[in-house]
Amino acid sequence: MFSIFKKKEELELAAVADGRCISLEEVNDPVFSGKTLGDGVAIVPEDSVITAPCDGQLTMIADTLHAFGMTREDGLELMVHVGIDTVKLGGEGFEALAAQGSEVKKGAPVIRFNEALMKEKGIDMTTMLILLNPAQYQFTTLARGQQVKKGMDAVITCRQP
Repeated sequence: MFSIFKKKEELELAAVADGRCISLEEVNDPVFSGKTLGDGVAIVPEDSVITAPCDGQLTMIADTLHAFGMTREDGLELMVHVGIDTVKLGGEGFEALAAQGSEVKKGAPVIRFNEALMKEKGIDMTTMLILLNPAQYQFTTLARGQQVKKGMDAVITCRQP
């Protein structure tokens, strides 16, 4: 009866990798730094396993395995893009650890990349967490400039207005 007075629940998106969290504006790619695809954060990863930032459905895993999309139960859509210009690799050096269409929990491994190969090719593995429908949510980015742990540290909080 008094649901209009209930405080809207704030939901967290966790780091998708262990590493340093940076703002999108710091990403060395104008598509991400200019927020062409949406707003969010980036992580300079210190390991090779990229995880789900929240519970939800894996709605898309790119054929080239460099990106995946998720939808949360409340309708929030997000994308995780692993590395810069990694689509050009055509899937080389990437391995899917979860299946498209599956339900995953926060912190579940989704993609692994070959660190040695990426280093050998000189590829920037900065990984972006992008909100695809941010206009439907109020969100705050957290942890910029800080070390974060995948599946544990919140990097974005959001709620429906």
